[in-house]
Amino acid sequence: MGICVAGGGPAGLAAAIAFRRAQFSVAVFDCANPPVDKACGEGLMPEGVAALEELGVAIPPGAGFPFTGVRFLDGSSSLEGSFPARAGLGIRRTVLHALLADHAARAGAELHWGVKRLQLDGGDLLVEGERIRPEFIVAADGQNSTFRRDSGLHQPVQEEIRYGFRRHYAISPWSHYVEVHWGKRCQLYVTPVSEHQIGIALLSRDPKLRLEEGLAEFPAAARRLEGIEPCTSERGALTVSRRLKLVSAPGIALLGDASGSVDAITGEGLSLAFRQAAALAQAVQAGNLRLYERAHRLIFQRPRRMAALLLALERRPRLRAQSFARMAKHPEIFARLLAVHTGGTARRRPNRSYPIVEYDS
Repeated sequence: MGICVAGGGPAGLAAAIAFRRAQFSVAVFDCANPPVDKACGEGLMPEGVAALEELGVAIPPGAGFPFTGVRFLDGSSSLEGSFPARAGLGIRRTVLHALLADHAARAGAELHWGVKRLQLDGGDLLVEGERIRPEFIVAADGQNSTFRRDSGLHQPVQEEIRYGFRRHYAISPWSHYVEVHWGKRCQLYVTPVSEHQIGIALLSRDPKLRLEEGLAEFPAAARRLEGIEPCTSERGALTVSRRLKLVSAPGIALLGDASGSVDAITGEGLSLAFRQAAALAQAVQAGNLRLYERAHRLIFQRPRRMAALLLALERRPRLRAQSFARMAKHPEIFARLLAVHTGGTARRRPNRSYPIVEYDS
């Protein structure tokens, strides 16, 4: 058999699509049946939308909600900036998963759902007791990857855990920005996911801090949701900052959250996975996994730096308040940071009344 992908989430399906575009035969195995919901922010940053397009995946109009930038609020200051080149996209996890599964199937990948027993045995796969000898294995089985451990690649260099909870409200988005509200104990994300629905996600270091209690720290957001019942149940998940020594070994490579991750505060999780998928297919096609190791490091470089900055502000409220107040007076600073985070550069041009920021992607 050609390429076997362990894990049929967005990362694994993106890998299947990338390998099919490179003319490999591909089989995907997952214990669940799509579409699968998961607690995540559900925002695709501009690079993630571009990475999907490069894989040939087009999100149909109306499947999500374009957002044009990011707004930070801390009760005293409000910072906002638009993306330099293109919009991001808020989209329900279930909608995205179904779209990717359909695209992978139409691309010719074999999709095996409801597989209850899948394990690594040397260089082989055991699929419900049946031995398969693939040409190559892609381990896209998530944060708690058993394939990462069984392959000997679970060698974390850095690891930090926080906690996230998410649910949805049937209300039209009040902004074309993703809003990040900063509080004493947590951050609250507001992501538009359709014309009539938003997602609310809470991130903190306290596993017992749930959305209802956390919302009380953000009266402006709470007022907008007053009297509106959530339309989905609350889901929780870990948000992990993890860096591994290596992400590949002969015959196998880690992909998506199995290969390491940045804190969800960056909004980059899915974007990273889609870019990794293309890089891995190219490396396997070239017969050189060192190309994937190099590409993986480069793909993570900017998000890890941004995560370090944002988590430093999360840990130091006084520094955060001072930084936000300064950027509120000098909005071009925030615009430049956002441009760097999304892969563009900002260039300031003097103006008599206010600074104009122009962008080059």
